[in-house]
Amino acid sequence: MTPQSRWLSIIGVGEDGLDGLSPAARRLIAQASLVVGGARHLKLAGLAGDKTLTWPSPIDDAMPVVLARRGEPVCVLASGDPFFFGVGSLLMRHISPEEMICLPAPSAFSLAAARLGWSLQDCVTLSLHGRALEAVIPHLQPRARLLALSWDGSTPGKLAQLLVARGMGRSKLIVCEAMGGAKERLRSALAKDFALDDIAGLNTIAFEVVAEAGARVLPRASGLPDSLFEHDGQITKREIRAMTLAALAPRRGELLWDVGAGSGSVAIEWMLCDPANRAIAIERHPERAARIARNAAALGVPGLQIVEGHAPQALANLPRPDAIFVGGGASAEGLLDHLFNALAPGGRLVANAVTLEGHAELIRQFERRGGDLVQANIARADSLGRFHGWRPAMPVVQWRWEKPWPE
Repeated sequence: MTPQSRWLSIIGVGEDGLDGLSPAARRLIAQASLVVGGARHLKLAGLAGDKTLTWPSPIDDAMPVVLARRGEPVCVLASGDPFFFGVGSLLMRHISPEEMICLPAPSAFSLAAARLGWSLQDCVTLSLHGRALEAVIPHLQPRARLLALSWDGSTPGKLAQLLVARGMGRSKLIVCEAMGGAKERLRSALAKDFALDDIAGLNTIAFEVVAEAGARVLPRASGLPDSLFEHDGQITKREIRAMTLAALAPRRGELLWDVGAGSGSVAIEWMLCDPANRAIAIERHPERAARIARNAAALGVPGLQIVEGHAPQALANLPRPDAIFVGGGASAEGLLDHLFNALAPGGRLVANAVTLEGHAELIRQFERRGGDLVQANIARADSLGRFHGWRPAMPVVQWRWEKPWPE
């Protein structure tokens, strides 16, 4: 496509409005037959009238109007950098990059880092807008610097409460409002003393984690302590869970089915491996399904999808998985055969069994399909009168199979 065929322009606007725009950006706005943006963006640009369109709710409702102008000069106004938690990715679902030109302004993250003298590449950047606050939990590591877009003016206070509850009350929060504009304001407070009020709905929070003695910091390695999970005994124990995650071999952006999820521990740790990882926990017991949801929120992966029902019936219409874990019930008739068909090529299936019937089924599958078959024996030191001895747990047989690619 020629430069003239790039009919859509996406312009990043800061709090300084038109004053902060380049001549090229102003020219694109002036030439547009339609200018689309939030009410705030249009006001900052001093635009109103028939050639403007305010984003509706939901925002997707505006796409037919925008696409109907394909080939005409259309301009979309966005906050800061449109491709950093902005509207850019939404537009790209409908429009190819060859049809557009983007002129970003500094993002809220860049402005906050510049004000504080923080190296942006060393900061964790995330959005809490439209997302559960608990999503910040995996990033709460000692001395980590975080920049977070707020959902609204109440977000800083809620974040302060979460930090206090996790033993990080001495972390200092810096609330950044209207950065780059005449009303710019930066205020700070320790989480344990947080009492800032009258916070603008559009704000960015900067904070460096200070972990006190006994703070609830999630380890980066697989095999979280069992005590971090609420459970009724149906949990893949720590050592076996670490072994299981290694066998599942998570890769960025992959989807896991955790069949018979129990406490959800494997699905939760799968998602903790990378923010882009997804998981679906399938659990037939309602009380356990509710427990999985609580565990997911407490451990910072509130996006874990939970399906309540019996496998394989409950698996119908679920998106195709890249990996499957079966923590129990491997001997159920027809279950593994159903999972083999559901798994994506190159995907991994890992099944653990403690019963003799489960062992027999995994041995049968190993003889039929190959893969890796191992047995793990774990023993823990326990009191034995005035002394201590090894108390063995039931041996676990684990079978790992990788689905071949079609020839």
